[in-house]
Amino acid sequence: MLYTREIIKKLWDAQGYGNLAVWQDGTTRVIAPGEDAGQPLVVLKPMPLVGEFSLLDFALHDAGLLEKVEAAVREAGGEIEREE
Repeated sequence: MLYTREIIKKLWDAQGYGNLAVWQDGTTRVIAPGEDAGQPLVVLKPMPLVGEFSLLDFALHDAGLLEKVEAAVREAGGEIEREE
């Protein structure tokens, strides 16, 4: 199972290093732009998603960001849960 806030934490850490590839089983890996990552469920770009936040806590509690991440995963056919 994928969890929204866990993915946001990993996006935060991936800023400046590459994109975050996410697989259905919940594994993630930072990949360089254009790198062949095999067949991930979705590849998320950290800077457009979390770059506007000055602190991780702000990103973790932003309803719009939570919805964007969840929508991206669901549109790719994955299941994601928002832990409270």
